[in-house]
Amino acid sequence: MQDIKTSSITVEQVEEMKDMAGTYESLFSRRAMKYRSMDLNEKTLTEEDYKIHITEEYTFLKRPVFVVDGKIFIGNSKKVVEAFLAEIQ
Repeated sequence: MQDIKTSSITVEQVEEMKDMAGTYESLFSRRAMKYRSMDLNEKTLTEEDYKIHITEEYTFLKRPVFVVDGKIFIGNSKKVVEAFLAEIQ
């Protein structure tokens, strides 16, 4: 467990999560308040852009993120939560 507000995620951690998830975009939260305030919603972001924003500002990481036995579960949608709970039981 890591509180990313007090203990920043590293570039290596973000890269590891990307390897499991497939893309940086899948880790990126468009619900973050800064997404609109930085006019990112008006831009076409690349994978490198997503990586940079996630590593520079924790609010851009879609949360929660659970990693269990090499599998990653991103976000709090019902489907993701059910899959995560099934994995840990």
